Amino acid sequence: MLWLIGLLLAFLCLWSIPDVRARPSTAREMSKGMEWLTRFGYLPPPDPMAARLQSPEELTNAIRTMQKFAGLPMTGALDEKTLKMMSQPRCSLPDIIGTSELMRRRRRRRKRYALSSSIWGKKDLTWHVRSYPQSSNLPRESIRNLLYYAFRAWSNASALTFKEASSGQADILVDFSRSYHEDSYPFDGPGGTLAHAFFPGEHPISGDTHFDDEETWIYDPNNNSPGRGTDLFAVAVHEFGHALGLAHSSVKESIMIPYYQGPVGLPHLYQLPLDDVMGIEQLYGKPHADSPPDRDGPALPVPTAAPIPTYGPRLPSPDRCKAHFDAIANIRGEVFFFKNKHFWRMQPARNLVSLEPAQILRFWNGLPQNFKAIDAVYERVNDSQIVFFIGSHYWVFTDTRVNQGYPRPISDLGLPANTIIGAAFVWPHNGKTYLLERDHYWRYDDQIGRIEPGYPKPVTLWKGVPTDLDDVIRWNDGNTYFFKGTEYWSFTGGSVESDAGYPRSTAQNWMHCQGPATTSPPRRGQRGEGGMCLCTASAQKLIPLLAWILPFIWTLC
Repeated sequence: MLWLIGLLLAFLCLWSIPDVRARPSTAREMSKGMEWLTRFGYLPPPDPMAARLQSPEELTNAIRTMQKFAGLPMTGALDEKTLKMMSQPRCSLPDIIGTSELMRRRRRRRKRYALSSSIWGKKDLTWHVRSYPQSSNLPRESIRNLLYYAFRAWSNASALTFKEASSGQADILVDFSRSYHEDSYPFDGPGGTLAHAFFPGEHPISGDTHFDDEETWIYDPNNNSPGRGTDLFAVAVHEFGHALGLAHSSVKESIMIPYYQGPVGLPHLYQLPLDDVMGIEQLYGKPHADSPPDRDGPALPVPTAAPIPTYGPRLPSPDRCKAHFDAIANIRGEVFFFKNKHFWRMQPARNLVSLEPAQILRFWNGLPQNFKAIDAVYERVNDSQIVFFIGSHYWVFTDTRVNQGYPRPISDLGLPANTIIGAAFVWPHNGKTYLLERDHYWRYDDQIGRIEPGYPKPVTLWKGVPTDLDDVIRWNDGNTYFFKGTEYWSFTGGSVESDAGYPRSTAQNWMHCQGPATTSPPRRGQRGEGGMCLCTASAQKLIPLLAWILPFIWTLC
């Protein structure tokens, strides 16, 4: 019977050959993949309180769901096709509105089109363009006309009507914005995310539609200039679908598929695909029988060859799990981690807005273009202004814009001219600002704008922490946290002695990292980065199969 066992084992080995040949994902690809899946709703945001790892099964299921949505082979792995699709330009709204929502829809919905949970309570809507692109070959009149036809695509397929308003009191406001623009979906510059819109509701921002102003917006109905810009009409039809209550669709023909597919033809002749027609009819009803489709409209722009856009190289981003942060600050109740020319942003619930960093200069307008690193940052308690220290100068910001008259020399604060502030924070014990340089500190009174007498003093005031700290923050829990290198220390309330059990890992407890990355790829069947098993699905299936079949082999033997 040995021949039977050998034959069975050979069969089982051949069964798993396709997975053996698959290229394992690198640590960076895995990190970017998980960030992408989290950003677009396929994975829940990390839970910092539980520090829970994503299980292999959960990650595989998320990848398979994404692949099914995108029309890719459902391998459950971050293969080449999947990574390529993740890098395509697309809408920046999630495909899945909460993972629990996904499960609910799987149980209840049979329709292929996807609806959001809210609609407009009326069918006669107004729209207004509040801001235009800062630089575009399209005249303002052409932009308004293209948006008119994008709205008309939806009114021709439903009982809705749209009218352009002359003021910002319209139901749907359109803006061309850059980077962070006072909502939760910052733009990322040329390529990447193109636009987003907000679902209907009672909020002031409901229905508003934002286009990334750093894209090259063109009108190219016949796709004569592929790769030279993004067709405004096609993207506008998609985003207005969100503004009316439609979510992303997995139907390849749908205009609501999340990935940019290129121009869709002449706007005055465009008709929505069947999936989108069914979705908008479900929300607002069919067109009135006595209201034939609108055939008249404003003049269309003349298509012109778009120049090849010249994009500057993206800055190489640091690894948050290895970064020794230059500065850390509590601003408006959120923690900002600065490294080189990038930053990460942590919300009060201790969730990172994104696992990938944003560029500092895209958020704070007024810092020098050639700076290498931020030395320290803090928010003043008396007026909520934000103070940045770089070298021997400092800048004061109102929100994201620098105040007039800055930068100023650090000596204006009463500090020695050659001082380099390495850490700055407001101590909740007394509400005073502390400015640290290496092994000593000054106490600064923001109310009167000067250093208090008797300083500097040694940082040995705080017991249990090293000198030359990276930065210090007060957190919303009332505690103060000291950071240096890859570690941090906690001080409860106004205590000057570090809490027991410190230092701890900044990467694991603040940046949602899953432990040190392996230096070499693990062997097949071992645990890989972040505790994820690199066993293939086929190999995992062998275990229950062998458990079932081996007793029969034993009997035959």
